[in-house]
Amino acid sequence: MRRSLMGLAIIGAVLLVAQIGRAAEEKKPDATVKMSGKSVAAGVGFSWGSGVLTYQGQDYPFSVSGLSAGNIGAGSAELSGQVFNLQNLADFNGNFTSVGAGATVGGGGGAMSMRNQNGVVMNVVGTTRGLTFKLGADGMKVELKK
Repeated sequence: MRRSLMGLAIIGAVLLVAQIGRAAEEKKPDATVKMSGKSVAAGVGFSWGSGVLTYQGQDYPFSVSGLSAGNIGAGSAELSGQVFNLQNLADFNGNFTSVGAGATVGGGGGAMSMRNQNGVVMNVVGTTRGLTFKLGADGMKVELKK
């Protein structure tokens, strides 16, 4: 039974990543991102982290923070992905919220697609360690470091 559920979870995650990949094939990404973060929660939790946006050949460090609800535990994540609809650097700042279902694969892998108020879309894949990790029930705040 457990193997069947694990197999279904893996198939679902592969299908989600394939759809994200198909959308990415239709349009060339404007930038790429790499992020790492940590989370602690006991009902209400807080997540934080940092990352690097690579845009037009330059690296721009940024911070990530978010609140979560209904989680218990602690964990960490390593994420990387592609950024679309980024017309200028300032548009990257903002609150990113999920635009589709995320997926988690056995062993802590997953994929997620998020959009901010400026229309910038970030498709990320990554791995998690620990009991829980969530970038935020309502999303995550991204702020370029000055």
